[in-house]
Amino acid sequence: MTPDDFPRVPLGFFPTPIEALPRLGAELGIELSIKRDDYSGFGGGGNKVRKLEFLMAEALADGVEVIITTGGHQSNHARMVAAAACKFGMKAVLVLRGNPPAEYQGNLLLDRLFGAELEFLEPTAYFTQVDPRMEAHAAAARERGQKAQIIPLGGANATGALGYVRAVAEMDAQLRVAGQAAPDVIVVPAGSGGTLAGLHVGARQYWPGTRVIGISVSRDAAWFQQRISSMAADCARLLGWDQAWSPADILIEDGFVGPGYGMPSEGGVAAIHRMARTEGVLLDPVYTGKAVDGLAVLCRNGAIPPGSRVVFVHCGGSPALYPFAKTLVEA
Repeated sequence: MTPDDFPRVPLGFFPTPIEALPRLGAELGIELSIKRDDYSGFGGGGNKVRKLEFLMAEALADGVEVIITTGGHQSNHARMVAAAACKFGMKAVLVLRGNPPAEYQGNLLLDRLFGAELEFLEPTAYFTQVDPRMEAHAAAARERGQKAQIIPLGGANATGALGYVRAVAEMDAQLRVAGQAAPDVIVVPAGSGGTLAGLHVGARQYWPGTRVIGISVSRDAAWFQQRISSMAADCARLLGWDQAWSPADILIEDGFVGPGYGMPSEGGVAAIHRMARTEGVLLDPVYTGKAVDGLAVLCRNGAIPPGSRVVFVHCGGSPALYPFAKTLVEA
């Protein structure tokens, strides 16, 4: 089987471009390209569009009327779920980590524009409260006679990961048409693990010689290695592909999280300025800025050898620039 054998609702503008970044690549000593999934279009774009094409197909088939999910204040995933709910006539409920904001900026503003119901959980209490609160919203919907579905953080499950198996097939076709070889390395931010799980499954199938490296923006490497190895195996099982991973097979760099998830890091802010001024490409402080910071360090310390062909997967997130305007301007 392939991902195209599964139910999918078209949401994104695919294929997204693969763009060469010669100036930054020369600075890093590599042949650098960027997969522009920030251009995926629907609801402000980003990597979650690919996952939601499969996840919303499931919801529609099940007659879901209320869709519930979670994320941080500036969650791209939460914003995309809210947009998808609008498109399909559902109600979105977003249970977000963080206190009620003084003002609505970035993705929070878009959540409001999409009409989502928002609940805020105090950051330290979030981890014990989030699952019960999502279940409570689902139960309330059922009491109203509505069918509810909970989508996990980041859309990170085997079904959502199919979106990035499909993305590798898409990139493979693009490079073949351009007469280019598969990359030596794929680098991507790791926030909840679903994108990385799909990339591992796709790369094993289409680009077995390609290393996939995740730059954590949220958790330690051991957490991701366990989670992604299991999720990738589940996704491969859905496809009927004979693939398996041990946690040690999952390459995660966890030294670039900075003060914490959703909080800008010094290196990430520097990477945002560097990418903007060398290539005219916008990154964000939550995901892609930290990941490009990690990419630069891996090139500098030789973990990515000089001359390597590298594809950076841009997961979107530029709305999150605006709430951090003061930090970015003062850097």
